[in-house]
Amino acid sequence: MDEEIENLFQRMLDPEEAEAYNFADKLGLKATEEVKDKLIELVLSDDWEAAYLACRALSKTHWNEESLDAIFKAIRDRKNKQQQGAFVQILEEFDLSQRFVDVFRVYLFGNFKASTLAKEYLDSVEFDISPRTIRKAEKHWNHYLHNPEDPDSLSIKKSEIEPMLLEMRELFSD
Repeated sequence: MDEEIENLFQRMLDPEEAEAYNFADKLGLKATEEVKDKLIELVLSDDWEAAYLACRALSKTHWNEESLDAIFKAIRDRKNKQQQGAFVQILEEFDLSQRFVDVFRVYLFGNFKASTLAKEYLDSVEFDISPRTIRKAEKHWNHYLHNPEDPDSLSIKKSEIEPMLLEMRELFSD
């Protein structure tokens, strides 16, 4: 990696750096394949602040699917349960149209902030839906019904999800 890129990484990851977001953005705009790989490595690291900045940098690149694979993996990782909301919030910077099932899972199994943000995405993003997408969502919904993480929210989620799934099934009922 060249000196400029190394410097951007150092500034982005410096805990004393007040402008870390700006350095993440600059890094993302200059990302090469090598930089992308290092950023994805950071997303999956144990330092959630570095991971969040790496997510932000990745949002400025054209590697949408690879970046989202890593971010959703970080969201599902138990070690990030307390920071899930921050990772879900950065998703607004990405094209989620192919990620209905991933967002749906966050809605079902995420902490309060993550679930609330995921519901917002479910309501506002125009997803590409196929019969396979619906089957996968139904599988996760059935799993949730039998293993609710928060039994108190089951009736609320049921009132939101069952009509959503029905509406999606009707799209393909011909």
